[in-house]
Amino acid sequence: MDPLRAALQAQAEALLQQLSLKEKLALISGSTAFWPGMAAIAFRDAPHQHPWPAGVLPRLGLNGLQFVDGPRGVVLEGGATTFPVAMARGASWNPELEAQIGAAIALEARSFGANWVAAVCVNLLRYPGWGRAQETYGEDPLHVGAMGAACTRGLQRHAMACVKHLALNSIDSSRFVVDVQINPRVLHELFLPQFRACVEAGAGSVMSAYNRVNGTWCGQHPLLLQQILKQRWGFEGVVVSDFIFGIRDGVTALQAGQDLEMPFRMLWRHSLESAIEQGDIALQRLNDAVRRQLIQQLSVPATAPPASVRGCKAHRRLARQAARESIVLLRNRDQELPWQQLRSLAVIGRLAMQPNLGDHGSSDTRPQPGQVVTPLEGLRHAAPQLAIHTDPGTHPSHAAAVASRCDAALLVVGLDWRLEGEHIHPGDIAPILASVPPPEWMLRLIDWRRLQPWWTPIAQSMAWITSHASPPTGGNFASGDRTDLQLPPDQIALINAVAAANPHTVVALMGGGVVITQPWDQQVAGLLLLWYPGQEGGHALADVLLGHASPSGRLPFAIPQNSSDLPRLNPHAQQVHYDLWHGYRCLQHQRRPAAYPFGFGLSYSAFACSELSLQRSEGAIDLSLLVHNCGSWPAAEVVQVYLEPPGQRVERPGRTLVAFQRIELRRNERRRLQLQVPLRQLATFDPQQDGWVLEPGLHRLVVARHSDDTGLVAELNLEGGWLER
Repeated sequence: MDPLRAALQAQAEALLQQLSLKEKLALISGSTAFWPGMAAIAFRDAPHQHPWPAGVLPRLGLNGLQFVDGPRGVVLEGGATTFPVAMARGASWNPELEAQIGAAIALEARSFGANWVAAVCVNLLRYPGWGRAQETYGEDPLHVGAMGAACTRGLQRHAMACVKHLALNSIDSSRFVVDVQINPRVLHELFLPQFRACVEAGAGSVMSAYNRVNGTWCGQHPLLLQQILKQRWGFEGVVVSDFIFGIRDGVTALQAGQDLEMPFRMLWRHSLESAIEQGDIALQRLNDAVRRQLIQQLSVPATAPPASVRGCKAHRRLARQAARESIVLLRNRDQELPWQQLRSLAVIGRLAMQPNLGDHGSSDTRPQPGQVVTPLEGLRHAAPQLAIHTDPGTHPSHAAAVASRCDAALLVVGLDWRLEGEHIHPGDIAPILASVPPPEWMLRLIDWRRLQPWWTPIAQSMAWITSHASPPTGGNFASGDRTDLQLPPDQIALINAVAAANPHTVVALMGGGVVITQPWDQQVAGLLLLWYPGQEGGHALADVLLGHASPSGRLPFAIPQNSSDLPRLNPHAQQVHYDLWHGYRCLQHQRRPAAYPFGFGLSYSAFACSELSLQRSEGAIDLSLLVHNCGSWPAAEVVQVYLEPPGQRVERPGRTLVAFQRIELRRNERRRLQLQVPLRQLATFDPQQDGWVLEPGLHRLVVARHSDDTGLVAELNLEGGWLER
């Protein structure tokens, strides 16, 4: 153990010895009373006004943990930087940049008085229409894990990172009820590695999910929280419940490894003290939960930056870089882009003219007026000499007429918070509210025996109010998951009309999840993914369209030709089964070509890889290759390495991502690149041995530009055998 860790443990142990039982119990629940807190959420937009405190104990000088959400920036009002959503940043394939963004978010959080930031969501995109797709990084565990671990490292420089939601939280509309059935191999190979990567990156906390896994609620799941997270992976931080509805049985949750109930004094307040006194819960388990939290409180740096760090020039530069690197060019017919000789441009679509930052749920940011640069504003700023003609796109014929009079047309369409996002249905949360005793003032007015028959309908009414609260941005929660992956019909009609009127039409597509683009994409000259690009997105789009930078984003998920090619989402499902097959793995398994494969993205330049060699080292395979920018632009390439396994003993995906590296190269520059593939990335999880096993036989490693690319192949025969737990 390093000396700093030993000192923190000693300090925490000394504090623990001074705590009474009531103080210990108070520390492991949020510091806010339940009913006043619920009222503040429903009527005063509390999640965007202040951090949520926990573990505050002035007697011992404990200022507590102060929680804020922040997947795309700190959600509190006050000028915090809004970065591109996590899915967009996943498209950059740039962990180094993501670590810088994590550090920036943490600094801004500290300026608000927060020291605990929930900015790392690493749930896989199992379903392409998941409402909260924008909050994660993609569909592949290695890619998502690398990005999540990078953000975790950045956050931990200045605050405590919160990684969410353990585990299998990939449906939003039924997240409070759904039971995900899964076998151990699929769980360990696909849905846990990204959490492990964040733990190994030093995460101070992990949030449990709302849903059930194999019949047990995640917030009180001993296999996930205790046996895997704490024992197998050696996690030393705090396990925290997802907010309000994350614990169903207080005693069971603490016994299973839950450490902190957030954000209110709720179920634990009414159940734990008597359970401990009666011996139903060992005092050792309570002490462990308190000790973990004390260590984290003591670990957070004491100093906080001034408010001027919010939205500062350096952070705006980061946001612009992230937005620029996230743009994925999917189609560029006859080298339509970049536009460098235009005299006039039609900019069409309401999304070109107004901020579109993403979901209005828990990740919603509150930029100040004038802080967000729209696509139209970015183009006008970058090219003041360009004659820009605009149309909101309400009437396709009028938009087509505007487009026909210009050299080219930019059409900005896609999704917004009305079409995808976080969702709460009052019917799901009413039973949970009904399980909490009424507020004390109500019990003073009405005898509980008279009130009890009416309590369930009262809770249902309060659930409805909570789920329909209306903060200033125009609604608290969006429509949830999407079962239709197509654009709305009016947008498709607009695209077809404008493309018919102007052969130089480029579509910038906004959103966080998968959108089916066929057949309309064949009608346009250019297509790029703009995502929800954050406050600097307009500048970034202009950088790419006008040739100030080459596009370098790569798809963090596969886009199928048809919705039926990927697992169908039932947003009202009570039970679902997860297997090995989703995303690019599913398409390859079914031998169905993608419209745009995982990892795909065009550039204004061209690249070639050569001189690939492999060498076995301790616990890994070392790759060496030469990367050449053989085009005419300085640009970035994302080198991707896929495994084609022996697949003789167990059924395995035909290809699996096992390594990647983003590399910036000048025009005609050549550079030797070294990559390392840990043997665990080549292995399968064997439930019988409860560990990772390397399959013997021929392993093919393919250096490719995307998951379907033929690529450059090197082969290695491995003996196989047991690796590790």
